[in-house]
Amino acid sequence: MEQITSAQNAKVKQANKLKKKKERDKTGLLLVEGTHLIEEAVKSRLTIKQLFVVEPERFDTALIDAAEEAYHINFKVAETLSGTVTPQGIFAVIEKPDVASKVSEAKQVLLLDRIQDPGNLGTLIRTADAAALDLIVLSPGTADAYQDKVLRSSQGSVFHLPIVTQALPEFIESFEGPIYGTALEDAVNFNEEAAQEKFALLLGNEGQGVDPELLAHTTKRLTIPMYGEAESLNVAIAGSILIYKLKG
Repeated sequence: MEQITSAQNAKVKQANKLKKKKERDKTGLLLVEGTHLIEEAVKSRLTIKQLFVVEPERFDTALIDAAEEAYHINFKVAETLSGTVTPQGIFAVIEKPDVASKVSEAKQVLLLDRIQDPGNLGTLIRTADAAALDLIVLSPGTADAYQDKVLRSSQGSVFHLPIVTQALPEFIESFEGPIYGTALEDAVNFNEEAAQEKFALLLGNEGQGVDPELLAHTTKRLTIPMYGEAESLNVAIAGSILIYKLKG
């Protein structure tokens, strides 16, 4: 295995650029840190272009063999690549999943309008995966699903189901099924709604909620009643409740 001892190495510098969304979009690649996320990518049959490992003997040889190229790095290089205070010692450059062909086939969809917090986005992706939804559509302005904090929050679920960025009005217009939005006004208690074989659930920005123009195109608006003193639920919690209610 070739050794890399300098953070100025061209391969390391190129991998480090993938921390920026612009570079991920340009190359179709992403940088992943940690054994669990890399294993999930391998299980999802994604192409592992490069692997950077601090102590190769600590890791399963099958994981290392799954990569097209593998490099032995030192801790200094690991610190450069890491998105955390304590590097996990293994990093991979991975090809993004090709999911465009699956958009038209989706029957149960999560639509996210300008979700900003990476933790919220990662949790919603993880819930959608657990509920076996077919697709997640992110509006422009939503946090990038492939940034480090979202990857970690999703626990690898980001690799398990199709995620695309698309103008939501365009998707809503083409979707042949009920569109549910979340709102406080002109909404029905979510408990009154039956499970659906085909649906799209629209969730909005943490502070502003769903864009009113998008909400106008929904089939029905749902609300979750507050029985205590809290004014509202976190969007990831509310979304999780509604996903499972509509899923049945």
